[in-house]
Amino acid sequence: MQKIFVRRSCNIVSIWVEWSPFYCLIDSPLMGEWEEELRRFRKLTLSCWYLTGPTSVGKSKVALALARSLDAEIVSMDSMAIYREMDIGTAKLAPEDREGVPHHLIDFVDPSENYSLAQYVSEAADKIAEIHLRNKNVLFVGGTPLYLKAMLRGIFEGPPADQDFRKELQRKMQGQPPEVLHTLLKKVDSVSAQRLHPNDVKRVVRALEVFEKTGKPISDFQKQFDVGNPPERCNVYVMQMPRELLYARINKRVDRMIYDGLLDEVKMLANRNFSIGTSARQALGYKELFDYLEGKSTYPQAVEFIKQNTRNFAKRQETWFRGLCECRFIPADKPAFEGVDDFHLRESAQPSPGTLPSFEEE
Repeated sequence: MQKIFVRRSCNIVSIWVEWSPFYCLIDSPLMGEWEEELRRFRKLTLSCWYLTGPTSVGKSKVALALARSLDAEIVSMDSMAIYREMDIGTAKLAPEDREGVPHHLIDFVDPSENYSLAQYVSEAADKIAEIHLRNKNVLFVGGTPLYLKAMLRGIFEGPPADQDFRKELQRKMQGQPPEVLHTLLKKVDSVSAQRLHPNDVKRVVRALEVFEKTGKPISDFQKQFDVGNPPERCNVYVMQMPRELLYARINKRVDRMIYDGLLDEVKMLANRNFSIGTSARQALGYKELFDYLEGKSTYPQAVEFIKQNTRNFAKRQETWFRGLCECRFIPADKPAFEGVDDFHLRESAQPSPGTLPSFEEE
């Protein structure tokens, strides 16, 4: 006998019908409800403002000025700022430097825990509703491209993880290079295989898992999330500056973090009673210093690795932002208030505080 599961999360309904031994999405009246909920979610999140850009471009200072202009509260869009006890390497603003502007989704996850994209979307949607009730606007600030895309377009959550399948796959792939796993994906989902690098083992495994559970490629389910809105319908601004200037700022920031005691912060995390989760451990600045503490590099090498890896990350961020049609780009090499002028803030352009957007089609 088939079982229908309807799970609501942040105004999105995930609908699955179980036929042992796999799950699949179904065509039914419930699918219309799911699509409607996704449309409503997109309308809600498009009522918010977004300030993003590559690391070290200067988002925090401009964000404070913009938040005051909008009468907004800030919601962090940084996948590492969520972790407690990781302050220096994530360049969090200290509470006393936030100039009275409320900040959300910072310091609420323990470093031992892994935190998913779906969890972030759910928490962020709750914050939008909470802030609207205070008759305030919502300003998302941060440089995690996946968070930005998920907030603008929603996400495909898919069937739950199948640990038995993953363990069996891991057993079969023991001692094999990642290219072998990637070849398996090519046979069942060439679109995803073309998009994913063989070394991106986590996402390759997830794509294989979805096919195993549903009988359909994950790329088929994700197509609806590849379509964005025109930039004039969105309040999404990307700060940018010349590459050489950005890289110089990155190097200077890393030097400052080292001076401020980043190594001591990493040592403190290493000496915790609870181990550091895989997500937190991969954070820029932390991974390299963990490797140093484990004897995998010298200290000067670790510092140079932080700078190089951060510059590479900034380049990838810029590529991501250029791939999102919702984004508008603004120069960052101006004082904060001149930068805010570039947003062309007008009363009519701001979402109405305290009310949810109309969900009627325009």
